[in-house]
Amino acid sequence: MIQGSLHFKVFPEFKNASYCKRYELLCERLVRDRLYDAACLILSNAETGARGMFREPSSEFSFRNFAMSLIARAEALAKARKR
Repeated sequence: MIQGSLHFKVFPEFKNASYCKRYELLCERLVRDRLYDAACLILSNAETGARGMFREPSSEFSFRNFAMSLIARAEALAKARKR
């Protein structure tokens, strides 16, 4: 695990965190700070991923939630265009 960096400050919650946890925190911040409407985090490995196997470490950032958010956003934009 990366303990720090010579080039930039590392957030305390990223220290000693796995890559998975770091990506989950990134998704959380992007959505919470309203930079993104939604995010999706899906993980797989080279061996099982090629067979379509994956895992979703956070139900908040599941593909289902992401797709539902995307559909809702598209519907809202389509309704706004009709006005």
